[in-house]
Amino acid sequence: MPTYNSSFLEAALIGYQQRRAEIDAAIAALEGRLGIRAKGDVPGPFVAAPRRKRRKLSAAARKRIAESQRKRWAAYRKQQG
Repeated sequence: MPTYNSSFLEAALIGYQQRRAEIDAAIAALEGRLGIRAKGDVPGPFVAAPRRKRRKLSAAARKRIAESQRKRWAAYRKQQG
């Protein structure tokens, strides 16, 4: 592996930091166009939304659903042979 002097490495680091700043600015611009808030703001786009309350089915509704599913499976099995 080649060896480099410290001034060369410092120049490379400055260049990469400049590129990173440009990329960060481009990402921020795209997020702004998409309506995504900055990281310091309220939770970002990948934070899970609060869970909604689940609706409860009555016993009669569950029974109807189960019976119709059994009917569909019976028709499928009859068709298969």
